[in-house]
Amino acid sequence: MTTADDVRIRTVSGLDPAQDDLFRAWAAVFEASNQHALGDEHSSWGVEELRELERSTERRRLGWAAMAGDVVAGAVAVTFPQHDNLTVAEIGLAVHPDHRRRGLGSRLLEVAEEVARDEGRSVFVAETEWLADSRDVGGEEFASRQGYAAAQTVLRSALALPADRDRLEALLAAPGADGYTTRTFSGGIPEDLLDGRAELSRRMSTDIPLGELQLEEEVWDAARVRGTYDRIAAMNRRVVDTFAVEEATGRLVGFTQVQVGEPADLGYQQDTLVMREHRGHALGLRLKAANALALMAELPDVTRIRTWNAEDNRHMLAVNRELGYAPDAWLREWQKVMP
Repeated sequence: MTTADDVRIRTVSGLDPAQDDLFRAWAAVFEASNQHALGDEHSSWGVEELRELERSTERRRLGWAAMAGDVVAGAVAVTFPQHDNLTVAEIGLAVHPDHRRRGLGSRLLEVAEEVARDEGRSVFVAETEWLADSRDVGGEEFASRQGYAAAQTVLRSALALPADRDRLEALLAAPGADGYTTRTFSGGIPEDLLDGRAELSRRMSTDIPLGELQLEEEVWDAARVRGTYDRIAAMNRRVVDTFAVEEATGRLVGFTQVQVGEPADLGYQQDTLVMREHRGHALGLRLKAANALALMAELPDVTRIRTWNAEDNRHMLAVNRELGYAPDAWLREWQKVMP
């Protein structure tokens, strides 16, 4: 039986052609771990998506593999934000189900935390996931033992498509949003909206529930937004954005985005936001209804949209219920704050 004392720790990079086989095996450990927790409805990054994430200059990303002989038994990635939250390190950790309960997770986490400390990071954030009708027994036990505290609990839900088109159109046309309209774009947005989109991204870090997470206000500008859309395209993901526009000023005051990669039948809901001072007009409901209609028209192969919402974000959870989303899993953010 392989134990933590038997494994070798190797650095892994998807940008090194000589490590392509190793990188693919490393990525497969994350997928196997997530599939073990969530079955066929797991939400794993694809190999090429992970490679593109490493290439990004917005967030520096490092990886290590726990090698049991020639087999990758465990994997860890540490991500360092580069624009803001410069005390934060995001840790993604996975041990293959065939190699668990042997100390590999603790060994990999020790490596990740040591590198994060050397980078001057003092707030470590990690995630666990589990199905809606089960408990996060293993993840909770491991995280608590390693000194991590639960910082936020997130509900995952899914909307089956095609949804009732007449009902979505009725929600979009319902009274109460005088002075606002929606605009939808596929595959990117016009240059003249980049500044407004940057402000919406900044407000995503100030206007939504964050639980106990020690995160700072994010710094966004048009160049960072443009880079984000370039990265989405490089990951071979299709993107559909819907914006709420204040008619009197032309200002963007809310948005929602869905990305579709592989598998092509699954849409990943990204950020949804209505600026705090523009709430009370059912704009969130309208944004998501308009976006679902656009997805049905432009990407008919998409059979479901998957979304994540903090359990204390009661308003957005109510919007999702109104649209027909059904809960299917949970995600928890764990946090460890170093002195």
